[in-house]
Amino acid sequence: MSRPRTRVDAHVKVLDDAVVARAKARGLDAIVYAPHFTRLPTIRERAARYTDDELTVVPAREVFTGDWANRRHLLAIGLTDPVPDYVTFEGAMAAFERQEAAVLVPHPTFATVSLTRPEIDAHAARLDATETYNAKLLPHQNARLSGLAADVDLPGFGSSYAHRRATVGEAWTTFDESLPDAAAIVEAFREERPRRVVRRPGIRHRVRGLFEYAHLGYENTWAKADRLFLSGDEPTLPSNVAYEGRFDDVAVYE
Repeated sequence: MSRPRTRVDAHVKVLDDAVVARAKARGLDAIVYAPHFTRLPTIRERAARYTDDELTVVPAREVFTGDWANRRHLLAIGLTDPVPDYVTFEGAMAAFERQEAAVLVPHPTFATVSLTRPEIDAHAARLDATETYNAKLLPHQNARLSGLAADVDLPGFGSSYAHRRATVGEAWTTFDESLPDAAAIVEAFREERPRRVVRRPGIRHRVRGLFEYAHLGYENTWAKADRLFLSGDEPTLPSNVAYEGRFDDVAVYE
């Protein structure tokens, strides 16, 4: 990329040829790819496969801290080593800090899966941005996100939070500089560079957001959680052999 600005959809869950085509058609320069329950090496491999001269795919992890009933989501960009889900908040933050990853707060204060206002207040110095627009959320919820970022004096970011291909590029974060690769995008978030949060206008935007919101019925059920614990060896559980016991001391499940 050699443009005077960089438009980043800062959190998507899906990635294939159709997603890449849609991102380019929407004028995006980059997407941050952070699928649930997928290990970092797999995410990296897919990100590299779909990155080209027109679109940068930034590998990331949305890590679930705490247990399923009390989980808090953190979006880590720029990880060098895998970090599992279902570790303590402090355990995850320590791993992010060791790796100098950018730590973003997705959908703050939303439902029971997000950092609360007191938690953000307590850890603001360790966080690099908090989401101010999420295409999946309703207007009053997004208004709350914007107010929160101003109150805690953290930079904002916007994303489609797309679990569906059609939602990619419904919202994004614009940096007014050329960020040619994933490392430059991570650095821009870590250094709190100036940016603008933008969303698409119109009724189609709202309809796509409502379809995404409806997806929450599946996203936050025990039916989904049950599949995580069938064998105790799922890809992002700390007990998986790939982590070589490095997170045993901060795991919330034995």
